[in-house]
Amino acid sequence: MNVVIFGCGRTGATLALQLSKTHSVTVIEQNPEAIRRLGYKHTCKVVIGSGLDEETLLRAGVETADVFFALTRGDNTNLMAAQVAKLTYNIAKVCIRVADVNRAEAYRNIGYFCITPSVMIAGMLADWFNGNEFGTIDTYNILPTEMQI
Repeated sequence: MNVVIFGCGRTGATLALQLSKTHSVTVIEQNPEAIRRLGYKHTCKVVIGSGLDEETLLRAGVETADVFFALTRGDNTNLMAAQVAKLTYNIAKVCIRVADVNRAEAYRNIGYFCITPSVMIAGMLADWFNGNEFGTIDTYNILPTEMQI
């Protein structure tokens, strides 16, 4: 599979290294210093630039990507990049890291796969505390009723 990851923070770099063992991975990152997180022996293709910029996306091979991950620390950036990937380049599998639980829920409702780290971690911690087995991602990726607007 051809994987494009926008964002080389801790999450993006770790995912890139994991997936690059069995897939072709391209990492898009604006800050060249962040690429050091991949180490010196990685096999990822690296493109310096913004995942919102068409030229950068084309250099990353987005037109042939099977999956696109938007994993920067900015919700707006991730949501916009995911829309470009899905609507412009017809990438079927698009995953967005979204910190804002309400926005993640809204994007989930229109067909995007969103990961909300705080909700997932809280759910896993509660299961650990209560001695429960960990659930699937979908059991954690749900907005608690009290947090809905």
